[in-house]
Amino acid sequence: MDGDSLAAADLLAALGRAAGMLSGLRHPFARSRPFSYVVPPAGVRTGNAFMLPDGREVTFAVLVAASGDGFRVEGGVTVEDEPLLSLPAVHAPELRRALTLLDEYAAEVAGAAGRLLDGALDEIV
Repeated sequence: MDGDSLAAADLLAALGRAAGMLSGLRHPFARSRPFSYVVPPAGVRTGNAFMLPDGREVTFAVLVAASGDGFRVEGGVTVEDEPLLSLPAVHAPELRRALTLLDEYAAEVAGAAGRLLDGALDEIV
């Protein structure tokens, strides 16, 4: 494989890890819907959306996108577009750094899931 093919394979593997981590999130009192979609012109957003009993949606997501001479990585948790956890958007000039950030952001977003969902559910009661 040439360098570009290896880079593409590494990117797909990192996206698969992030999607797997976030799609595996569960909560006993909220339905979830995993998602992954292309963000034009050259990005992918993946995550999991939970529907609370009061109808609000809590979204856990990460994004990686080509950006100028590198890659932009973002992550966070929102409830109805209001941020609960907002990780800084980072520009990484090299793919390896972007993939490391994507792994870290997916782990941080997934790690906050139980606490943030419990907090959102507590607001209902």
